[in-house]
Amino acid sequence: MDVFSWSHTFLMYLRAIGWSIVASVGFAFGVGLALKVFDKLSVSIDEWEEIKNGNIGVALIMVSLIVMVGLLVYKVI
Repeated sequence: MDVFSWSHTFLMYLRAIGWSIVASVGFAFGVGLALKVFDKLSVSIDEWEEIKNGNIGVALIMVSLIVMVGLLVYKVI
């Protein structure tokens, strides 16, 4: 297959879109699973209620958890 042909270019675009979809599904699943595990491990505090009440410290912990899981999923995919 000629590297400079239109069919090759469109095939590469489709592969990129496919990997983007796989990455977004993996990221969503990874973050959701990590948040559920974190909720189960910290039984003495309701993180979501604390965030609703304006507790910035708990919000920063949740944001850092989401960013770290995102970086791990990015490295795996």
